[in-house]
Amino acid sequence: MKLLNNVTIFVLLILSVSVISDAVKKDVLVGGYTPIKDIKDPHVAEIAQFAVTEYGKQSGTKLILVKVIKGETQVVSGTNYRLVLAAKDKSVTKNYEAIVWEKPWLHFRNLTSFKPL
Repeated sequence: MKLLNNVTIFVLLILSVSVISDAVKKDVLVGGYTPIKDIKDPHVAEIAQFAVTEYGKQSGTKLILVKVIKGETQVVSGTNYRLVLAAKDKSVTKNYEAIVWEKPWLHFRNLTSFKPL
């Protein structure tokens, strides 16, 4: 029985090292942010629009989303979207970083952070 436990622990250790090794080879930080491949994806645009709208509600400003410049995701209990976006306030366009936490199975979104760059 003890031998079986030792073998099981050894196999789990090897599998863990293999997963981490694969992530390093792919230049992915386990638990970290990974680049969004297609920032023009409609869902990414929807997340960006949510961020701008929610920030407007919280701050009383009337920003208009211009475009998503770049973005990254992080898998948590759901997904964190860290987006760099351009938004217009009257006639001035500025870049902002927005972080939105989404749990699509619960229809939940939360603006975690929104700041000018």
